[in-house]
Amino acid sequence: MRQMVNWLTPSFAAHGGSPGVATLGPAGTSSEVAAGIVWQSLEGDVPSTRNIALHRTYEDAAEAVLKQDVDYLVVANAYSGISEFYMDTRLSLAGVFVMDTPHYGIAQLPGEAVPDRPVVATHPAPRPLVDELLPSHFTDREILQVTSTSTAAQSVRDGVTDLALTTVPAAEAHGLEFISRKRFIRMLWSVFTLNGEIFVVPDDTAEAGRITHAHT
Repeated sequence: MRQMVNWLTPSFAAHGGSPGVATLGPAGTSSEVAAGIVWQSLEGDVPSTRNIALHRTYEDAAEAVLKQDVDYLVVANAYSGISEFYMDTRLSLAGVFVMDTPHYGIAQLPGEAVPDRPVVATHPAPRPLVDELLPSHFTDREILQVTSTSTAAQSVRDGVTDLALTTVPAAEAHGLEFISRKRFIRMLWSVFTLNGEIFVVPDDTAEAGRITHAHT
């Protein structure tokens, strides 16, 4: 499946080279996948760890752009604090696109007993999925909000929580197994850069703005 995107494409000449993309980490987040899509759309090649800068929070990622360590900030529009980036006069909206997230599900550490009232780690944005996906034999649960879906998976691996609402890549990275069905989220993403950058609109906006959905 493919989606159309209207990009305002920056002139890279002002940067003296290829830009980097900052977003929410650690590795395994939906944001990391989205940042890779942005990189491929702008540069035409597969991103590496040198191109994608992962941060503890979106705010930390924005600070990297403001310090000119990287040129782009990618934020999920479901993030409750995204208005701060839209209102920050130091930043400018460079583009938006739609991307299906990696599949989400409820995961646990293999072989571990899960109590009847488990502690479930989740990022605030996809929190409603906890009640949707949590198996019905759990009649109650306690929520622990963490900074990312990857951090949620790590909290289970470290024994901080019993379960995590997390993505397939994060669960695989931390050795977890899913105990629920899985589904993706169709998400709008915003890309910001420093205010005052020079932008040009491609001659063929439709073709330049074509982005492929991420699938896991």
